[in-house]
Amino acid sequence: MKGHGFSFPDQSLNHGTLVPEGSHGTMFEQATIPIQDEKTFAEVRQALDNVFAPARVSEFLRNVARAGLRVRQFEGVLASGLLGSQAQRSYAALGDGDRGQIRELYLRRVEQVAPDVRQKFFRLYASY
Repeated sequence: MKGHGFSFPDQSLNHGTLVPEGSHGTMFEQATIPIQDEKTFAEVRQALDNVFAPARVSEFLRNVARAGLRVRQFEGVLASGLLGSQAQRSYAALGDGDRGQIRELYLRRVEQVAPDVRQKFFRLYASY
């Protein structure tokens, strides 16, 4: 770019990242963040696996409703003990990055509940 007092190398503005030819329209892929405390993370993940198991998810959602929470209020669900006291302690012991990944995992599980079960608990899923 002449006339501006500076010039860019051939790969300007993309900081050296080459986009493969014909890759237009590919979706963004989020980088994987490594788990810092795998043992503690696995304990919390196991608690999520337990409450979102098809045989137990309706009971979990009933308990969320009884607690007066919305299902997407992860911190409230956790604080109310609905994921178990061990999950609470383990989550508290995790670093910020691992906690963020647990929150995202929880929210993904919330959205993966079977449509007929979600319909039964539609008020818990309402976003108001």
